[in-house]
Amino acid sequence: MLTKSLFTTSMLAALAAAAPAPQDGYSVPPLEQTGDVPGYTNADASFSVTFMPDATPASVFGPDSQVAAIPTAPGSAPPRRSSDVTGATSHGPYEGTPTTTGAEKAPTTIGTAIAPLPPNPTATYYNTNGKPQDPMPIPYMPAGGLGTNGTEPRYMVNSDFDYESITLGLYQEWIELDLFNNGLAVFSEQDFLDAGLTAEDRAYIAFMAIQETGHATLLTNMLGETAPPQCTYNYPYRTVREFIDFNMKVTRWGESGVWGFLAHMDAREVANLLSQSIATEARQQISFRQMLGLPPQPVWFETGIPQSWQWTFLAPYISSCPENTTRLAWQNFPALFIDNQPNPNRFSPNDTKPHEVAGDRISDPADSTIPADESCVNINGTEHPGYSCGPAIARNRSEPLSFPGKLVNLTWENPGQAVGPNNSYVTDTTAGAPVFVAWVSQLNLTYTPLEITGNNTGYTYQPAGEVYQGDPAVNDTMFVALTDANPFLTPFNLSMINPHVVALGLYQAG
Repeated sequence: MLTKSLFTTSMLAALAAAAPAPQDGYSVPPLEQTGDVPGYTNADASFSVTFMPDATPASVFGPDSQVAAIPTAPGSAPPRRSSDVTGATSHGPYEGTPTTTGAEKAPTTIGTAIAPLPPNPTATYYNTNGKPQDPMPIPYMPAGGLGTNGTEPRYMVNSDFDYESITLGLYQEWIELDLFNNGLAVFSEQDFLDAGLTAEDRAYIAFMAIQETGHATLLTNMLGETAPPQCTYNYPYRTVREFIDFNMKVTRWGESGVWGFLAHMDAREVANLLSQSIATEARQQISFRQMLGLPPQPVWFETGIPQSWQWTFLAPYISSCPENTTRLAWQNFPALFIDNQPNPNRFSPNDTKPHEVAGDRISDPADSTIPADESCVNINGTEHPGYSCGPAIARNRSEPLSFPGKLVNLTWENPGQAVGPNNSYVTDTTAGAPVFVAWVSQLNLTYTPLEITGNNTGYTYQPAGEVYQGDPAVNDTMFVALTDANPFLTPFNLSMINPHVVALGLYQAG
């Protein structure tokens, strides 16, 4: 029987026996990580550096030194599917009538849930002596691995799972391409300066948009002629801060969605190239956190989520797509809202008002139009360390956005809501009544009891579990779900939670 005290189901519990403990010298308690390395205590290094005397910084640049060079040209490069944006694009909600509804269906569906099975009987390899166990196929090449037998790579999707996953990824790349350009178009140079972002920052965001043209081209080529085109979008932001906040959230579930399916792909070649694309998106996500004045890397591991979760977050921001655009088979879950979602624009996030967001969709940014005397945006970080949230390489907030044991108020929608392109997808759930709140972050899945307070309203308390000692599991922009059960799942089989999900949300924990 459940009590009101928190309890945790950690993904790591079953893995503890397999994961070796850190060796002496590498396992350092967090509070002792500064100045405890022999020879480097209190800046007492074993070396010294002499700098040139102070001088006036340069103000004249050039002429440049001459170096040997020859005329070169790049040759003929493969074309991009989308060129750099040069004109305005349309945005706004869809106001027409959908001509089709629901997710894409297969000719037949075999069952309603995937039953848990024991471990793979062929997964028996274990190395006890630190030496190769099997004959090497060639010198310096240990036995094993996939795609290492000399077969020519085929960079095309190789199953329905691959196709639907990469198509979802392409929907993601298209919105990012449009989104990054849109913010640069609708806000002035002064708007960005008022948010602490310079011309160089704007150029950086513009370059991120150009990166997306390459990503969209790559995924298109791996899908073939049915790859979806760019759509029309409906964004929630009203200020530069809200634009950056929304970018941070979009790249969060864009990155996590790929980590969730990457290792499951049948086409290892496609997974190889996609990993090189998503590594770029991870850098984008960090950069937007820096622009928002948040800690750039508050976690030790990045989370993977199921495709239906990513599609649930993405679909509400697509207003319409061209006729005959390839549709997706993934599920759209009902929306879960954090009523007291921490506002990163406040120097005291505990003062966040209920529903202090810029809209009514899951990933809408926090309201940046709060009173100036409650905002952290223009606080001088040198005079008041820990209280500024202006753009910076790193910030360390004196008052965290959230903390273990915090009361978290929740509301959620019923299924049956029209969402996505042309309002042609419908939210759905196969779960029963909600009983738990599932917290998905880093390597962990943690459940806390849901206390129902009314019709589609309730609360829970933020859990205090750790991934490893010193790494709180709940941090960063993370994922929460209402569930009707608390199955034990790990990062590799997290999608098995889907039949139990009642509603899905996003939590700005740190």
